[in-house]
Amino acid sequence: MTQDFTRTTQPSTLDVVDMQALNALNTVGTISYVLHLIVAVGALIPGGQFGPVLLIAALVLDMVKRDDARGTWHASHFRWRIRTVIMAALLYLVTAPLWFLFIFPGWLAWISISVWFLYRIVSGLMRMNKGLPMEMSV
Repeated sequence: MTQDFTRTTQPSTLDVVDMQALNALNTVGTISYVLHLIVAVGALIPGGQFGPVLLIAALVLDMVKRDDARGTWHASHFRWRIRTVIMAALLYLVTAPLWFLFIFPGWLAWISISVWFLYRIVSGLMRMNKGLPMEMSV
């Protein structure tokens, strides 16, 4: 008795639906990461602070679509982006008084937070493109 290994299996309808959902989440994630990336680079360029509108758009997109990612590896990326924005906003608020005391400490704080924000966005985008979830550290 021989087995016929030449027979190909067709993907089930469920597999196709799952792949379409993951592709849609990947598209949303890419759009969100690109918006965050524009904001992060803009924060490092003097006079390039055009990003609050883009940042709010990306945050709203992430908050609206995160339920679609529940149960997938994309869910960790939605949490990662949302937490990154919230932490950056808190850090900017906490360090804002430094601008009033002295320019140099405020500038150092702004640059440090912006570099941290850029690092998190780039590392998240790279992991998403590899199909890997984000670690849950903040």
